[in-house]
Amino acid sequence: MPKSVVTGAAGFIGSHLCEALLARGHYVIGIDNLITGDRGNIAHLAGRSDFEFVEQDISSPFTVSGTVDNVLNFASPASPIDYAELPLETMTVGSAGTHHALELARAHGARFVMASTSEVYGDPLEHPQKESYWGHVNSYGPRSCYDEAKRYSEALVYTYRHRFAVDTKIVRIFNTYGPRMRLKDGRAVPAFMAQALRGEDITVFGDGRQTRSFCYVTDLVDGILRLMESNEHDPVNLGNPHEVTIEEIARTIVKLVGARSAIVYRPLPKDDPRQRKPDITRARTVLGWEPTIGLEAGLLKTVDYFKSKI
Repeated sequence: MPKSVVTGAAGFIGSHLCEALLARGHYVIGIDNLITGDRGNIAHLAGRSDFEFVEQDISSPFTVSGTVDNVLNFASPASPIDYAELPLETMTVGSAGTHHALELARAHGARFVMASTSEVYGDPLEHPQKESYWGHVNSYGPRSCYDEAKRYSEALVYTYRHRFAVDTKIVRIFNTYGPRMRLKDGRAVPAFMAQALRGEDITVFGDGRQTRSFCYVTDLVDGILRLMESNEHDPVNLGNPHEVTIEEIARTIVKLVGARSAIVYRPLPKDDPRQRKPDITRARTVLGWEPTIGLEAGLLKTVDYFKSKI
């Protein structure tokens, strides 16, 4: 039975990742300090003989007994609300936390998967964004704690790969949505769904013409596991290349919910990207991966989850 360690296990993506690894016959050790994670996301896994949860901040050194085959590092605040409130914690887990997770993989000769982000591209001047693009990032601004922490973590991964021959992988995650996102996450899908389900007006920042590409969480997790099991070491974009405007996603959610919400516009936050769309040529070529769940189908699954939370 392979043993996999998942940091950020009680988070949105981390909890789905734990489930998928268990379904593949792995023994999973989930680690989370619950600063933004929710124990309820993994409550259904409690009591399983093949799952262990450890409440631990990986910004401090940590160890795991026995053998370890895979370390998947998904520990970090990941929404604008989170890293605005937790900038130091975000930078520390991206630096010291990634370092400690890499040391764990190195000590056990384990594969290492790093959850990076499309935020490393900043407000991109290239569209769509390829992995070869170096980005257009403000290092001195409200989003820099997250953007630069992830860029630094990628540099750490590169160093461990080339200095210590650790079998490393980097996944650059584009906008992902699905069940277990928090209502007050601050990102577009949960914010719009919460407002629509409550019959409130939908708040769109900017003029609504900025674009995003939304990937359903199970598609993303499938790509992550394909990357983990591959021989690829360079960063790989994972996301849905179907591009929509923020206003379009708001109107789609209002329609699916059956709400009568109006759309109101507020000033765009500083450094908010104007466009975001992944070039997934590398994922298609190297992993044989591309998303299969359409936007409306994925949103319907997500609406059902949020209805139970309102």
